[in-house]
Amino acid sequence: MTGRWRRAAGWAAASAATCGLLLGLQGCAALQAAFVNPPMPATTATPAPAAQGPVAAAEAAASAAAPAADRQGVRVEIEAPGDLKALLERHLDLVRVGHLAREDFAATEWSRLIDAAPGQVRELLQTEGHFSAQVRVERTPAADGLTDLVRLTVEPGPQAVVERVTIEAEGELERGATAGDPQARTVLDQLNSGWPLAVGMAFRNPGWSAAKSAALARLRAAGYATASWSGTQADVDAETHRVRLFLVADSGPLFRFGELVVEGLVAQDAQTVRNLVVLRSGAPVTEAVVLDFQERLQKSGLFENISVALDPDPTQAAHARINVRVREAPLQTYTVGLGVSANTGPRTSIEQVYRRVFGYAALARNKLEFGQLRKAWDGDISSHAGVDLYRNFVGAAVEQLTSDTDVVLSQRLRVGRAQDGQRIERSLFLQAERSLRKALDETVRTNAIATSINYTGVWRELDSVVLPTQGWSFNGQVALGQSHGSHADAGPFSRVYLRLTGYEPLGRSGWYSQGRLEFGQVFLRPNGVVPEPEQFRAGGDDSVRGYAYRSLGPLVDGAVGSGNALITLSGELAHTLVPSIPTLWGALFVDAGNAADTFGQLHPAVGAGVGLRWRSPVGPLRLDWAYGREVKKSRIHFSVGIAF
Repeated sequence: MTGRWRRAAGWAAASAATCGLLLGLQGCAALQAAFVNPPMPATTATPAPAAQGPVAAAEAAASAAAPAADRQGVRVEIEAPGDLKALLERHLDLVRVGHLAREDFAATEWSRLIDAAPGQVRELLQTEGHFSAQVRVERTPAADGLTDLVRLTVEPGPQAVVERVTIEAEGELERGATAGDPQARTVLDQLNSGWPLAVGMAFRNPGWSAAKSAALARLRAAGYATASWSGTQADVDAETHRVRLFLVADSGPLFRFGELVVEGLVAQDAQTVRNLVVLRSGAPVTEAVVLDFQERLQKSGLFENISVALDPDPTQAAHARINVRVREAPLQTYTVGLGVSANTGPRTSIEQVYRRVFGYAALARNKLEFGQLRKAWDGDISSHAGVDLYRNFVGAAVEQLTSDTDVVLSQRLRVGRAQDGQRIERSLFLQAERSLRKALDETVRTNAIATSINYTGVWRELDSVVLPTQGWSFNGQVALGQSHGSHADAGPFSRVYLRLTGYEPLGRSGWYSQGRLEFGQVFLRPNGVVPEPEQFRAGGDDSVRGYAYRSLGPLVDGAVGSGNALITLSGELAHTLVPSIPTLWGALFVDAGNAADTFGQLHPAVGAGVGLRWRSPVGPLRLDWAYGREVKKSRIHFSVGIAF
């Protein structure tokens, strides 16, 4: 017997002695020993003594006896704190059968139930952490001689708190941690630091069971899929109201990736699925790995039904198998959409997706949009994800965008390589671009052409990509190229764009904050020019609210144009409006910013207002009323989703 198990045996003996002194054998059974060592986790609900023997027989007899109006039984009154009173009224045998008629239940049984009530009260209160409860029983015969009044006065005493928690491990986790393996050491540290029933917390049997289940689930999620508790014990000191917890986890083997089995493929390649797993042979198979793999399969757009599961056979843990079952999406789909945006007005669109181009592992997408202010086509062909999730792509787009002062027609062609990860997305591509800008009054007409090499990246550290409340996201773009155009000299240019968005809950107040910083700069020769999409304007839903879309920028011949410098800032506070509808929030916000030819010429426009947020499954729906200080007008803005 190891030293650890000698300590566990000693704790078990001390616990049994304490339990016997406090409760007797019946009380220990009601506590379920706090604390029996379960082979598998199970959340232990507050125990309810089952009706047995005479109680069950009497209840069954009463249901077929005289009408309810003619029955007279025992009235029970309980004086106890509210939450404990509800527990006793729900589970105490005397209360449960008190309505039965006296003539259908033997007097000796009534006396037995009344005499047993104090012990049962103490047993129930022990599940809530009260180990020194005092119970006083008063029995008053009624005037009619048929009904008794039984009053139970309960003083629960102090609630026990956790004094110490000791968690140890055995199996492969212990061997790895002892040998200095970083992964095993991290898992063991997280098992201890993440223990839910911490020192100083109130001890309750439901909380104890839930904590064991949660800790075991965390251990299994870390790659020890067959982990179990080989020993758990709660040592209760009823005099000091302190509880010491001792747990030993048998981790079992660490499951390491060995084989991927895919079922359900018809047109698509098995290699595409293998590329999406992003897991080297022998790497630990954690819950996060499996969930990320499943999400990548969903985002690929190739499948409409997906199931991913680890084979939990412990004999194959060193070469574990991941089973994948898929149902492929149709090779070709068309989607028609109708929508409206505060930025670009009403629109209709049609999108076509073809999931295997000319028999190759490639996906083609075409989208045509016709709206009040925006008319566009864009399409691309990209390979399915390859090694390390990289894919090659070629794409083109044509867009006509109308603002309050001008119309911009632009075309572009891109060829490059991208990587789409859970936290990081990035792409490197060559781009050829052309734009034609015309003022609505025909006084201005400019043309620009550019070729460039571009790098873009999105980095996320968010609690949720769809509905974030904590964390941050960063979007960065860098371009270097050559441009020329009307009334301008040909020459090199560079472009930098940064967008940082942060989310943070404000303690436990129920308030949530959101902040955004946007920065852009185009570097040109004094008489240089770049296509309009490479420059900047401000205003609109995801910029400075209170101003029309793309309405903020430098004045060029009396019309708002695009600038080479951009800064916008935004701050927002939100809070749930109605507790019964937690997905509906109210918000207060302030935005500021502008675009100009240089930062020295930039004069920020300010907008402020109030809004509603509905946190829908597809992302937040935002409806805002904003007042623009510079234009002295208000506007309504609405949008769906998160802009990265």
